[in-house]
Amino acid sequence: MRYLNQRIFTNAEAAYRRYLKKRGLDLINQYNTPRFKFPTAKEASNFSTINYVWGAGDRYFKLANEYYNDPELWWVIAFYNQKPTEFQISPGDTIFIPVPLETVLFYIGY
Repeated sequence: MRYLNQRIFTNAEAAYRRYLKKRGLDLINQYNTPRFKFPTAKEASNFSTINYVWGAGDRYFKLANEYYNDPELWWVIAFYNQKPTEFQISPGDTIFIPVPLETVLFYIGY
């Protein structure tokens, strides 16, 4: 689902030639890196956030499974909190889980 609307491009850059040759390849197909935008205050007024106090053993994928029924959407919570890794969060920190998912995805440009 995450790559559903992403453009695929062919990569045969000189920087990769050694690695491609090792694998017996001339080129590889890659997904374009998505460019999301953080919602403006006005856009954010169209959805809610759930305040969640981070605890020992918490993981983004567990929260995504609980709130979105899909652990692969962990990146939405990470992106919204502008903390791409769980190591940037300490027990007791409050993070925000944006809901409903469909509205949040619309405003970040997914």
